[in-house]
Amino acid sequence: MKRVNKKMSITEQTYDLLRQSIVSGELSPDQELREEKMAKQIGVSRTPLRDALRRLSMDGLVVLRNGKPAKVATFTMEGSLHLMEVRTLLETHNLRTITPILSKEIIEQLRINVSNQRKAIAKKDYETFVELDRNFHLLLTKANRNKKLQDLILQMNSGDYRAFIILSNTLSQSADAACDEHESILEAVQEGDVERAVEAMNIHMNNIVKRITQ
Repeated sequence: MKRVNKKMSITEQTYDLLRQSIVSGELSPDQELREEKMAKQIGVSRTPLRDALRRLSMDGLVVLRNGKPAKVATFTMEGSLHLMEVRTLLETHNLRTITPILSKEIIEQLRINVSNQRKAIAKKDYETFVELDRNFHLLLTKANRNKKLQDLILQMNSGDYRAFIILSNTLSQSADAACDEHESILEAVQEGDVERAVEAMNIHMNNIVKRITQ
């Protein structure tokens, strides 16, 4: 596991390092995260480690247990599909809210994101692609004034984002299709077409389910 750079925010780096270790599979489902051992490996004190574990718990990636070490969350196929059902409801509702008011600045950020997805796929850098995929959906929430909805979409993306990595071995074959689906969503929102945006998101969510279950 990598160690933190003391010149940067220790808590933020600890969170990023642990999250990356979880989504990459370096830390296995159900693996205990013993504070003393983890802090020594990463090169931090227990305080930023505990803060990072709390954030990861909110993301659904870590399970905190009273009197016992935290452990990496375990995802089942059924649980992942339930997450996708909720995520679809949240994401389509969000699009109905933000599509009429989406700023040129956010649309440009979405364009750059999709362009970078293409570059990552061309390099076969699927780890970067998945992170960009996640950020694409989070960018769509930026215009929504409902902070609770933003937080829920963040949690949903974090949870099934990791489940997708663990449960699906088809990313190299499906990344192009996922990027095409993102482009369809982007085209619809930049034209202000709410119903087409919602339809494109529904297609994208349904295809994610197919990719997870195939």
